[in-house]
Amino acid sequence: MGAIALALGVLLWLGGAAPALATGVYEMPAVSPTEWVVDEGDVLSRLNESNINGKLSSLSKKTGNDVRLVTIHRLDYGETVQSFADQLFEQWFPEPADQANEVLLVLDTVTNNAAIRVGEAAKELLSDDIATSVVDETLAVPLRQGDRYNQAFLDVATRLSEVLAGNPDPGPPVVVEVDQSEGTFATPEETAESNATVWVIGLLFAATVIPMATYYWYQMR
Repeated sequence: MGAIALALGVLLWLGGAAPALATGVYEMPAVSPTEWVVDEGDVLSRLNESNINGKLSSLSKKTGNDVRLVTIHRLDYGETVQSFADQLFEQWFPEPADQANEVLLVLDTVTNNAAIRVGEAAKELLSDDIATSVVDETLAVPLRQGDRYNQAFLDVATRLSEVLAGNPDPGPPVVVEVDQSEGTFATPEETAESNATVWVIGLLFAATVIPMATYYWYQMR
């Protein structure tokens, strides 16, 4: 009995230590015509998901262009996020006519790598350069700033909504580079000024204290 209990314990330990299962394309749920966000990676808040759904639903009603945003947690071995996105695009929209006005963006939350697939009709507004910028900048910048998934996907939805509505591209987020070297070391001019200040204070102190000390010394004699 002891050996059996030990074996069961080891099996349970191994089961608990097993890594999270990868997401395969054929495990993805079918998408409905009014479903814009599929958060399999479970990184988006309900409030933010609702805001994004509102934006993308409005875009679809006004223009006929549809955007689907997908998160997954871990890819199958040998799979890339781009190959996953391409296969999912074909699975969800098998006919060319169904694909034409569709845009699909997929993010793997383990690596934060993302890919985008754009239908032929949507490409008339969403060029390859803008699509690449959406992935590499609009999505990636908030993620590099501390896995800010909600901000990243809201920014993506906002930018894609503008572009696919025929409006000017608002562009990627502005990144302010901070020069970490500034203010770390004093410049020679700052050092000289600091030294001069010390000398002035010292001379003022001497000019005040020495005469007083001398006066009291003579008074005590």
